[in-house]
Amino acid sequence: MDQLTEEERELAAMVREFADTVVAPQSYEADRTHTLSMDVVAAMGDLGLFGLPFPEEYGGQGGDYMALGIAIEALGRVDQSIAITLEAGVSLGAMPIFRFGTEEQKRELLPDLLAGRALAGFGLTEPEAGSDAGATRTTARLEGEEWVIDGSKQFITNSGTPITRFVTVTAVTGQADGRKEISTIIVPNGTPGFTVEAPYDKVGWNASDTHPLTFDGVRVPAANLVGERGSGFRNFLSILDEGRIAIAALSTGAAEGCLEAAVDYAKSRTIFGSALSTRQNAQFTLARMRARVHTARLAWHHATRLRDAGRPFAEQAAIAKLVAGEAAMDNARDATQIFGGNGFMNEFPVARHYRDSKILEIGEGTTEVQLLVIARALGLAG
Repeated sequence: MDQLTEEERELAAMVREFADTVVAPQSYEADRTHTLSMDVVAAMGDLGLFGLPFPEEYGGQGGDYMALGIAIEALGRVDQSIAITLEAGVSLGAMPIFRFGTEEQKRELLPDLLAGRALAGFGLTEPEAGSDAGATRTTARLEGEEWVIDGSKQFITNSGTPITRFVTVTAVTGQADGRKEISTIIVPNGTPGFTVEAPYDKVGWNASDTHPLTFDGVRVPAANLVGERGSGFRNFLSILDEGRIAIAALSTGAAEGCLEAAVDYAKSRTIFGSALSTRQNAQFTLARMRARVHTARLAWHHATRLRDAGRPFAEQAAIAKLVAGEAAMDNARDATQIFGGNGFMNEFPVARHYRDSKILEIGEGTTEVQLLVIARALGLAG
């Protein structure tokens, strides 16, 4: 972390201590019971983590995206479910309002979001619209001073917690030049016709709150439009570019958590009369794991520095997510192998990382989407 400023190193140390002393002790039970600890969410709010990249005038900490990534990485070491709760709460919940909302929307909604008193969801993915988000089928028609929304969304994080305030959804609001006009609209939780369905039974991220959503004649005020009509798809793509950096940071943390656990275990595990760490095959495995962490961190730091400097960063964000997501999955596999049979037991963090890490190659754009983004930057895609 030599490339970090003194203030950034202090933030990293503070969140790592919080992760080790508050988050880690509850992680196994939270995973086992599929329960998101609202006490941990509140504690993150008290630390100011949800407000890190936002200006103080809305209740934020006046930091930048690097600060957010540092916090997410530190949490991802010990509990990916908690890390994704923070990532989604900021990148997908609050950021669309901050970036594209009206001043009235910002003043009304951001203070509670940035303090961790409320959460919000990002309703983009649908049963027929994942990587091809342009295939959106959810519709919204304007009737007088109200939007009437019909459709469904799936895999929506932070959409059904006790403190979820609203979801911002993409919907087809018309046609423009023969193409779908996609806009984004705020739908408060509890609105008639808006149903948060039962949570998913997932492979991993078990303590993360994730639901399908249904909209059946849902009516919200016309003023709930976020950004200009027809700008929703473009705006959400820019949000996804930033989100890929945050997922890369989370992935780096997961890769590091696996490395730290595997090193400790290899030093303490005796095999054929000597520590496993003295075996060259184990040493080489751990060395490769260390190289992956280092490379992943460099990649997301580079993308974030570009973003915070106001420079183009979409290609670098795609590279960071690609490299870091694969590092997390590869390190989880190798750490599980180092642990042997214990690596298959959920009480050990590496087992949970093994289940959790696969989604890092899927969410916020699959590995294949990142490769497509990079190929296009090379001028290769038609």
